[in-house]
Amino acid sequence: MPRQARLLLPGVPLHIIQRGNNRQRCFMAYADFQVYLHLLKEHAAAAGCAIHAYALMSNHVHLLLSCPDVSALATLMKPLGQRFTQYINRRYQRSGTLWDGRFHSCLTQEERYFMVCQRYIELNPVRARIVGQPGDYPWSSFQANALGIENSLIQPHSLYLALGRTPEQRQGAYRTLFDEEISARQLQTIRCALVGGLALGDVAFVERIATEAGRGIPRPRVRLFN
Repeated sequence: MPRQARLLLPGVPLHIIQRGNNRQRCFMAYADFQVYLHLLKEHAAAAGCAIHAYALMSNHVHLLLSCPDVSALATLMKPLGQRFTQYINRRYQRSGTLWDGRFHSCLTQEERYFMVCQRYIELNPVRARIVGQPGDYPWSSFQANALGIENSLIQPHSLYLALGRTPEQRQGAYRTLFDEEISARQLQTIRCALVGGLALGDVAFVERIATEAGRGIPRPRVRLFN
């Protein structure tokens, strides 16, 4: 049975997760993280995709990005995955695939869900108990978005830019968002939408995506908000 086409719409933010094959490690050393970010920046620029947030974990990667058209995502992800696999295979004298098949993705409604999703991504190292605070983890976008540390890979979304008039105001307002814990229901909704390739949003958003995509789209069984 042919797999269902991925939900993609120009300009609508997309949350992506790509896991290591059999959940094996994708990053073994400091240099591996650096190489991945270098390749991500290179291929995102070539595809015209804007990276808003990321978290590189030992055996998987989270990305939050916007693409200008349907073909741009493949232009980004295919060579990125291939080149990083080639790098890892050469460095560690291994062969075969690095990634666990097709990456998962879900469209994300901007108005109410985007910032929750961005926090979800940058809090991954905290939930995994690698660090106590998101700012202590070097391989996520939190230090750029919340602390103002220079990161040329990150292109802030318009919702982030609306948090304040100056970079300092935006960073401060963004940090305050982390004072509120992401609830278990919110976590479940994000994960269900991501694994199922669903649209993460309210009823009106899902219906709009279904109309534009030309097919029915199931809604997550739980919602982020009432």
